[in-house]
This record gives sequence, structure tokens and C-alpha cells, in this order.
Amino acid sequence: MFNRVDGRALDEIRPIDISIGFQDYSIGSALITMGHTKVLCSVTFEENVPHFLRGSGQSWLTAEYSMLPGSTHTRTSRERGAKSVRGRTHEIQRLIGRSLRSVLDLTLIGEVSFTIDCDVLQADGGTRTAAITCAYVALYQAIKNLIKEGKLTKNPIKSALAGISIGVLDGYVLTDLCYREDSQADVDFNIIMTDRMEFVEIQGTAEKKSFNYNDLESILSNGKKSLKQIFDIQKNVLHNL
Repeated sequence: MFNRVDGRALDEIRPIDISIGFQDYSIGSALITMGHTKVLCSVTFEENVPHFLRGSGQSWLTAEYSMLPGSTHTRTSRERGAKSVRGRTHEIQRLIGRSLRSVLDLTLIGEVSFTIDCDVLQADGGTRTAAITCAYVALYQAIKNLIKEGKLTKNPIKSALAGISIGVLDGYVLTDLCYREDSQADVDFNIIMTDRMEFVEIQGTAEKKSFNYNDLESILSNGKKSLKQIFDIQKNVLHNL
């Protein structure tokens, strides 16, 4: 039997805590702790849109992602300006933005924009999926606050959104990999879903070994099971908004 580094069952997620309204001056913010991974998400709202949407009547959402200098064992250099953004960072930002846009009705609230800043305070695996899970909570709070302030009249959110990492190591399918597991994994997947249990994105690759159809079925099944738990956590956090 495979023994995980932190003693969890193969299909067990790490303990999750989400603190909503973490920043006093943000229209919506949340801090997620997922095991030893910690990500802070903050929402900025603007009553305009990028030039390519002006006159369209549609809203927009984009995201920025950053690993802060003290988030890993060795210092992560700051990425200053668009030209210094690394390829991995750019790819994750695009993933977060398009995932969140997929659960919004962008035609419902006119020409307004949301920017979601996702800052990794501490990294121990699964930072991009933790960021997506947390960003949804921060966005939900922001929209509720904007409706209370009269800046929005409708809620454009169609469904909840969350993500989870799944991997294969030594022939075993593992849910929610920590860094030590992720760095050794033979297969690496990130699964993003809505609370309707519809897939938004599946990122999967053979890091060291190929995988078969049975592995894929187990990966997707474990992903859906764990995401149902995460959606329950999100709902409990957002219950009183």
C-alpha cells in the first residue's frame, strides 16, 4: 500500500480553510489555506472595459497570478511588468481568467470589468487550483457588495467554480498533491469544474510515464468526488452574504 507523505488517504484532500473579506479595502477578497499552500485573492472593479469590448455591452474579467518572494524555500524573484512575466505565470493567469469567465454571463451587467489578483503567499503544491477556488469566493463577495452598493443590479454568476490537482505516483492515483508528491508524480492533472459537475478545463500530462484509460477514469472520478467536498466548503463560507 502506498503511504503518502502526510498520512492522508489516496483520495483525501488536504484541510481547507477560506477566510472571506480578508482585505478591508477590497470590494471582494479571500484567503485560502489548503494544507500548507496559501493564496490571497483580491477583486478590483472598474466601470469600463478593454478597447476591444467598447460598445459591445459586454463585461470583462481578467486575472493576475504571482508567487511572492517568500512563498518557496528559495526566494522567488518578483515579476515586474508584462515583459518580465514568466511563461508559467502567463499560462496560469490565462487559466484563472478563462475559468472564471466561463461561469459568468458577460452580457448581463454591461461594460464593467473585474480584475482578480491571486498572490501565492506560501506554495506547497496545487497553487493554481487553490487560486481558482479562492478567486471564485472573492468574486462572489465582490458582486454581492456591488449589488448592495447599487453599482450592479444583477448577479452574473451562473454556477460555482473550483479546481483540484490529481496525480499518479508509483501506479497510485493521488488527490490534491503536496509539493513533494507533485515533484515526483508520473502523471499530473488539474481539473476545473462547476458545481453542476460540468468540466471547465482538464489539464493533464505524462510527466515521467504514460497513462491508460483506466487511470484517466480514476483521475476524473477522484476529481469530481473531491470537488463536491470543496463546493460544500465554498457554500458554507458564502452562506451569509
